[in-house]
This record gives sequence, C-alpha cells and structure tokens, in this order.
Amino acid sequence: MSQVTPPDDRQALLFGLGAVALWSTVATAFKVALGYMSPLELMWLASLVSWALIGVLVARQGLLGQALRRGWRTAAWAGLMNPVAYYLVLFGAYDRLPGQEAMALNYTWALAMAFLAVPLLGHRLTRIDVLAGLIAYAGVWVIATRGAVFDVAFADPLGVGLALVSTLLWALYWLLNARDHRPPLVAQWQNFSVGVPVLTILLLLGPGLQWHGWAGLGAGVYVGLFEMGIAFVLWQMAVHKVSRTAKVSNLIFLSPPVSLLLLFFIVGEPILPSTLVGLVLILGGLGLQQWQKTPAAPTQS
Repeated sequence: MSQVTPPDDRQALLFGLGAVALWSTVATAFKVALGYMSPLELMWLASLVSWALIGVLVARQGLLGQALRRGWRTAAWAGLMNPVAYYLVLFGAYDRLPGQEAMALNYTWALAMAFLAVPLLGHRLTRIDVLAGLIAYAGVWVIATRGAVFDVAFADPLGVGLALVSTLLWALYWLLNARDHRPPLVAQWQNFSVGVPVLTILLLLGPGLQWHGWAGLGAGVYVGLFEMGIAFVLWQMAVHKVSRTAKVSNLIFLSPPVSLLLLFFIVGEPILPSTLVGLVLILGGLGLQQWQKTPAAPTQS
C-alpha cells in the first residue's frame, strides 16, 4: 500500500509551505524597503511592527504573565544579537549587494552552525561536513567574485563580508540558545522588547525619525509582519506538528529559486550566471550535509 501522510504532517507541510512562501519574498521586500530608508530605519520600523504582532499573540495564548516575570536575563543578550546585531548586519549587506547575492550568501548559515558547534558544543566534524563546506563555500567564492574565480578582487568586499558575518551571528545565536527553555513566542517577544529600545536610541542618535512616504512605510511594515513575524510563527507551528523535522526542513530549498524570480520581475535585477552557479553549489553543500544527518525513515504501509 502507498504511504499515507498523517493529518498532523499534512497540516505541518501547509504551515511550512506558508512560511517558505513568505520567506521567498523577503529579499525583494528588503531591496524595495532599502530603496526608501537606511538599514537602521528599516530595522527599527520592522522590529516595532514585529514586537507588536508577537506581543498580541503572546497575550492571546495567555503567556504574557510568564513573559513579564522571567526570562529577561537571557533576553538581555539574546535581544542584542537578534534582532539588533543580526538584522543590522544583514540589512547592511542587502544595502550594498544585489538582493540575489545577499540572499544566496545568507544561506550558508547552516554550515557556519556546523563549524561553530565544534568549539562551542564539542561536536565533531565528519568528512561529509567538510566536503559539504568546501562545496558550499566554493559557491560563496563564485558569487563574491561574480564568476571571476581566479581574481581575488571582490566586486564589493564589505558587502560580502557583512553577508558572511550575518551567517555567523545567526548560527551563533541559535547555538547559544540551545539551552534556552523559554517558549518560542515568549523568547521572540522578549528579544524584541530588548531590541526596540536599543534601536530607538541608535536611531535618535543617528539619522532620526524621517518620513519616507506611504510606500516606504508599507515596505517596512511588510518586513516586520512577514519576515520577522508571521513566517516565524508558521515555521514554529510546522516544526512542532510534524512527525519528523526533515519533512519540513527540506522545504527551505524551495525558497531561493522563487526569490530569484521575484527579484527579477519586481526589483528588475538581472539574474547573474555567477549567482546561479554559486547558489547551486551552496544548496548542493547544504543538501549533502542534511542528507547525512537526516536519514530517511522507514516507509509506512
């Protein structure tokens, strides 16, 4: 008999597909929003919107009392890492690089996590881990040099550096949170509760509050609602409902091709051959690494 997908798994796949669909629009939304405002302004507006949205969800689930009472010691450093440091660096990369390049480079965070887990958690690298890293970072080199692989002069070394630093920050954030026992929504809201005041101070000391028109406001609100808010909630629901994490984690490989198409049709970015080659290498390395760690489950009748 053919394998039957359990009802919870079908629901989890729908939630996962919803999250991936929203994340596929993120590179385009970043580029559109950064056309109106600076990375710091976008970060402040998006964080404020996400903080409000997740706060409502926390209250509706009856978790507000718990969120106000405990967990702030962890939130004090976690909020400075994410959203403040991570998104400021990421938006800085998107501000300097074509969206397709920043998006592709950002996908190496999973490999960065595997390598950072060696000194931080005492993990061991397998030969597959090393091979996957070599393949994926060969893709990074192709993208950074825009196909001129024997030329060490990057098209935008600072932009490439910011994109790669963002992957390190994201991987480090999740590794340090391995022992974080806060409920995901509570943790996210507390982190934004720490981050928004910090970003407000940075904004007032820097460019200040400026009006960039309704289009700029809409783009910033979209980033806060969907990239930092709703997509996160959908993904958490998918991971919690699915019987085996690999069933939804593999969905993330659908996002880059859709992102490239949206950047082409909406932003007008020509898709560079170097981006396509580099992205294939990066996704190939990620797929190899994940194949090693998530062997297929026995088929159910």
